[in-house]
Amino acid sequence: MKDKLKKMPKTWLDNLITYGMVIIVFLLVQMFISRGLVSNLLQGLLVPLCVYVILAISLNLTVGILGELSLGHAGFMCIGAFSGAFFSKVMADIITVTAVRFTLAILVGALFAGVFGFLIGMPVLRFRGDYLAIVTLAFGEIIKNVVNALFVGVDSRGFHFSLKDSMSLGLEADGDVIIKGALGIIGTPRNSNFTVGIVLVLITLFIVLNLINSRDGRAIMSIRDNLIASESIGINVTKYKLMAFSISAALAGVAGVLYSHNLNSVAATPKNFGYNMSIMILVFVVLGGIGNIRGSIIAAVVLTLLPEMLRGLNNYRMLIYAVVLIAMMLFNWSPQILAWREQHSIKDFLRKRRKVQ
Repeated sequence: MKDKLKKMPKTWLDNLITYGMVIIVFLLVQMFISRGLVSNLLQGLLVPLCVYVILAISLNLTVGILGELSLGHAGFMCIGAFSGAFFSKVMADIITVTAVRFTLAILVGALFAGVFGFLIGMPVLRFRGDYLAIVTLAFGEIIKNVVNALFVGVDSRGFHFSLKDSMSLGLEADGDVIIKGALGIIGTPRNSNFTVGIVLVLITLFIVLNLINSRDGRAIMSIRDNLIASESIGINVTKYKLMAFSISAALAGVAGVLYSHNLNSVAATPKNFGYNMSIMILVFVVLGGIGNIRGSIIAAVVLTLLPEMLRGLNNYRMLIYAVVLIAMMLFNWSPQILAWREQHSIKDFLRKRRKVQ
């Protein structure tokens, strides 16, 4: 076993540590739940935790690996949430096996979000820096507001669409309004749970980590490091930018489907899919370390749980939250602390053990 660890590439070892961290946390939480040590409030946060982890990992692919600042990630989450919930509600009587219907809903959400990511990425990725951030923010707000005004109904004649109200759909007497504008979709099957969330987190990690360590991933990172040099050696910049952006959008769509199937209703309100959501996801990425997938996971979990854990402190809750944000920023970006972390990292510990042996 020790010989195998010695021969194992560093990237593989890092990936195994990341997978192992997620699996160990899952097993510990399940053990605590079985013993009644987890409150109902915390149990209700388990699925949202998985949602935010997937969003943080997927956005890190764009911000950390591709090196482009995107502020429209919540828009892709919105597309995934609505397309997945729409599919589940329409197919509820046709596909009666819950696992099959939910799996297909996840694939539908990922597909629609990925396609929109590709279509939006073609014009948007021509910009860089602040311009890209502003344009992606605008696209995210457009998506949210269009869905917020969308009415979709179905009857024996098929689907009907309107941007006015449900009356303008012209449905038959037995018709059903599925998307109700600002009210969103009501009656979505609650198929999400913590186990499904962890499985999707592991799948997201598998996709992103394997992409990073692949030939395509190295091409994407070369574009991040030096665009002109990448073009000069024949790397298709447009292709790899669109690849990273589309995969990131598709994974955000998966998070949206998981989110929508954890609620009885899905509404495209500013609170759910607006600018604040995109900023919160970006905060997870920045505090966890840009390009650091494991750090994004930890930051998403800590910053989601912290406000709820401090709720009893009332007036001091947000003050402590702000102090923790500053402390995490220093821990991730201070040169002295970075040097100390490098000396006391797991990789350094394993390297010393190998030398001793």
